[in-house]
Amino acid sequence: MTLSSAEPTVQAQASTQGGERLQLLRVLGPGHVWALGVGIVLVGEYMGWNFAVGKGGMIAGLVACWLAGLLYTCVAMIDSEVTSTVAAAGGQYAQAKHIVGPLMAFNVGLFLVMAYTMLEAANAITIGFLLDTVAGLQGHSGLHQPPFIVLTVVFLAWLNYRGVLATLTFNLVITAIAFLAIILLFVSVQLGASHVPLDFSAISTDPLPYGWLGILAALHFGLWYYLGIEGTCQAAEEVRSPARSLPYGTMAGIMTLLIAATLTWYVCSGLIPWEYLGQAGTPLFDAARVTGSTPLMVLLFIGTIFSTLASANGCINDASRAWFSMGRDRYLPSWFGAVHPKYRTPYRSIVFLVPIALIFALGAPLDQVVTFSILSGLLGYTFMTFNMVMFRRKWPLGTIKRGYVHPFHPFPAILLLLICAATYFAVFLGYGSQLIAMMCFYILASLWFHFWRYRFVRRGDQFTMPWPRPQGC
Repeated sequence: MTLSSAEPTVQAQASTQGGERLQLLRVLGPGHVWALGVGIVLVGEYMGWNFAVGKGGMIAGLVACWLAGLLYTCVAMIDSEVTSTVAAAGGQYAQAKHIVGPLMAFNVGLFLVMAYTMLEAANAITIGFLLDTVAGLQGHSGLHQPPFIVLTVVFLAWLNYRGVLATLTFNLVITAIAFLAIILLFVSVQLGASHVPLDFSAISTDPLPYGWLGILAALHFGLWYYLGIEGTCQAAEEVRSPARSLPYGTMAGIMTLLIAATLTWYVCSGLIPWEYLGQAGTPLFDAARVTGSTPLMVLLFIGTIFSTLASANGCINDASRAWFSMGRDRYLPSWFGAVHPKYRTPYRSIVFLVPIALIFALGAPLDQVVTFSILSGLLGYTFMTFNMVMFRRKWPLGTIKRGYVHPFHPFPAILLLLICAATYFAVFLGYGSQLIAMMCFYILASLWFHFWRYRFVRRGDQFTMPWPRPQGC
């Protein structure tokens, strides 16, 4: 692994209606990158991952946790190298535009927007569910959830509208608190604060209730532990030093998540029977309830709220940057490529995506929304494998400056592709119709772009990096 102080020359510019050229502000450091990546993902420890236990039992849930961790370690390594070199808003979309071509770039941009918007909707659903659960514990059952879902999405959209520094500083604080809540729950249980002892007897009596196929099925929701860490790439135009901040923030983020995921599985599997854990809406909060400790219940309630807010906040940030970048490059109407003259944010993209998130948050069940987000993310990870190989072939080491060089190439790309293939099969086992529907959606979108929208793209403006001609061209 090598790091350099190479600074990108790409300027993040967008036009306002008056013709003035504006830039996104470079105000972020490695801590903000960590907060963006971990903030989006940490909610996966507070909800969603436990469906993997329901698919295959406790051992299957742990294997899925570590296999998914391996997948996302490969993602983080690949992303850190390419994004520290192609430092442009849009992340993987900008990478595809420079390395593969327009059609792939359009699809990758859609993958990003759908993955983050669906994840944002899942977070809003979780907040409504948690508030309903707590209200029921206080004797006020039947809380009406939609107003809280709408309020969450609108408030965070407003925060993103007002500026990226405040948005990600807010994420930094609440993400750190949510992570510390997991650590404190683990330590408290280990020190005997729980009225119920840890019980892993199910591992010895019935380790794989659905056989080895259960491990494969569990891999689907194992991704939820880490889904979204690749979102650090979206801050490429707004960090002060992309070559340093993006690799450090991303790699620190995946290490944080590997620790949090393992501790979460350990505590929840030891305190909650796997049959209930596999369908729980808020597993960490339920684990705190099982301990009988009121301070732990309050702490994990705060942690769950903060993790969902941080995730939805980061998702709005990332989805809007991807949509903005596509508008700026005319892959979508150029109206979306505007930067606010005062706050320097892609405000039109932020506002446009709010009703889309609300439609799914108010009209779809949590597991379906989670699946749509996972599938879109999975398609993006599959692209990364080919993207990395093409990047190294077209611009070998030494031909251009890289902020980071990931080791063992091409092993991470090959391993990522194999795990993605296994996960596609896992999704097909439980959600085959959703998988087919998503593939049809992206095929239709590709046809629309190829036969209609591509005529508006300015081909000469697509390649903005000061690189030599690729080898073989």
